[in-house]
Amino acid sequence: MGVLEKISEIEAEMARTQRNKATAHHLGLLKARLAKLRRELLTPKGGGGGGTGEGFDVAKTGDARIGFVGFPSVGKSTLLTNLAGVYSEVAAYEFTTLTTVPGVIRYKGAKVQLLDLPGIIEGAKDGKGRGRQVIAVARTCSLIYIVLDVLKPLNDKRIIERELEGFGIRLNKEPPNISFRRKDKGGINLTATVTQTTLDLDFVKTILDVYRIHNADITLRYDATEDDLIDVIEGNRVYIPCIYVLNKIDQISIEELDIIYKVPHCVPISAHHKWNFDDLLEKMWVYLNLVRIYTKPKGQLPDYSSPVVLHIGKTTVEDLCNALHKSILKEFKNALVWGSSVKHNPQKVGKDHVLMDEDVVQIVKKV
Repeated sequence: MGVLEKISEIEAEMARTQRNKATAHHLGLLKARLAKLRRELLTPKGGGGGGTGEGFDVAKTGDARIGFVGFPSVGKSTLLTNLAGVYSEVAAYEFTTLTTVPGVIRYKGAKVQLLDLPGIIEGAKDGKGRGRQVIAVARTCSLIYIVLDVLKPLNDKRIIERELEGFGIRLNKEPPNISFRRKDKGGINLTATVTQTTLDLDFVKTILDVYRIHNADITLRYDATEDDLIDVIEGNRVYIPCIYVLNKIDQISIEELDIIYKVPHCVPISAHHKWNFDDLLEKMWVYLNLVRIYTKPKGQLPDYSSPVVLHIGKTTVEDLCNALHKSILKEFKNALVWGSSVKHNPQKVGKDHVLMDEDVVQIVKKV
């Protein structure tokens, strides 16, 4: 029996099983088996793989990368054409884009790469169509735009989310606060800092048995579910922010538009008429978590035209030096900073000082 048959068999059994306290362990076991089989699909054993597929591997350029994911003919190519001015083949029939089409936009000084990915079809995670390559490229993005047709959004949204989840992409989620460490002996040691509603020692052992792990230390720092534990054991999950772009709003009423605006992570637009692009770009900036730093040569004005763009969490003066050139740190003495991260302007700081958006920095070298 092939991997795909095993996956569909387990999915059928999960659909048949009622969810209650008595079946929770059994469902957890099935979920763990399913995750393990999915990993086999992602990384087939032996053979060295058959390449990524023509035109799918796009060199990463700029400060961030956004992938457009969606079903065929929802307006991804039109959106990319109007945002970046790149001509991606647009037609009124399905499957016009067959390879990844890259474009670049400049927004608030940052260079953002846009990728128009070919249309996803249902069953992509099981290797149908070119879905596997599409989702593999989506895993490398800093932000995902799920482009939906506003006239049939919910069903499409559910299918795309299921396809991405099947490939280990978690949308708008934080990594689980669970520490998991394998060891050579000593059995399973489970520590919980808060009361758990679903996981207990027996349940954890059941899940670990699927992975043939019999010795490990696990610490649960919040009320975790079996899905969170499986994600941590698998270790190949990526956590990506996501914006749902509801296209073709020129076909709905104002009242419907008011309702759509209240949905979290959603931006209604019309790619054809270029409506609401400023709102989409502003939300993109918030979700990308980028910080702009302006450099200032000694005795000159700061260069406001080309900021150094850093990602939140990596915004120290040391990170700035590495972004400029690797050799700067060897000659680094201190830095003068103007902006919201210091108490007085300018302030002398060391390499561990954390910078904030639109700070101006002058690096002082050793003499």
